[in-house]
Amino acid sequence: MRQSRLAARNQAAAARIIVAPLSTRVAVISDVHANRHALEAVLDAIVAERPDELWCLGDLVGYGPQPNECCSAVAARADLCLAGNHDLVVLGSLSIHDFAGDAATAARWTQTVLADDAREFLAGLEPSGRRDGIELFHGSARDPVWEYVLSEEAAWWTLHATTAPLVLVGHSHVPLAIGFDGEDLAGGVAPDGTVVDLAAGRWLLNPGSVGQPRDGDPRAAYLLLEPGRRAEFHRVDYPIERTQAEMRDRGLPEALVARLTEGL
Repeated sequence: MRQSRLAARNQAAAARIIVAPLSTRVAVISDVHANRHALEAVLDAIVAERPDELWCLGDLVGYGPQPNECCSAVAARADLCLAGNHDLVVLGSLSIHDFAGDAATAARWTQTVLADDAREFLAGLEPSGRRDGIELFHGSARDPVWEYVLSEEAAWWTLHATTAPLVLVGHSHVPLAIGFDGEDLAGGVAPDGTVVDLAAGRWLLNPGSVGQPRDGDPRAAYLLLEPGRRAEFHRVDYPIERTQAEMRDRGLPEALVARLTEGL
């Protein structure tokens, strides 16, 4: 049942993809997860970089305590935004039974507090998109909603499902830079300060997570992109304890609170 719903949604998404002119400098974020303090820190850092556009790869809500504030901020700032699985479940487009215990608990709470304007914004998003020469997926090209690109096999399938020289994905909460020279894949986790030469072959990049990193670095993550030239991975500190206090105030699961400290 889940696959049939997703197939229908992905076909509809493909029909509505908007193709827009390529920007010269782009900031890319993903997996905000209702963490306003992390998002504000990233947006402040991005302002200093003076990008032409801001792109978001989805999952504005889920897990965290301030879904409405995060939706409002991204709606006001982002030039392109995708829908993630946590966005879709709060809209009822996915079954909450497809989510694990703590994620389902947070999704149910989010459904009770999500404002009409936030709901309307999320409802207008799709899990995949395209800019000139760049393909964007929340998950992967093979499954834009659910698949994690964490293995060479998953990266290979996504790169072979499109001819784009650059593919951007989110969902895994792990920053990645994986290159493909036509025969072999090379790369992996991209820590803070990683610089990628985009002129050298094809690339799959994941900016990492703003609101719930899972690579052992608790700092909020973002990516600066000069299409066809280079990409830079960045991290920024934010007041984790403030987000954790807000999560506890709202009765969100303690396991979700604790993992922010370690970035896992």
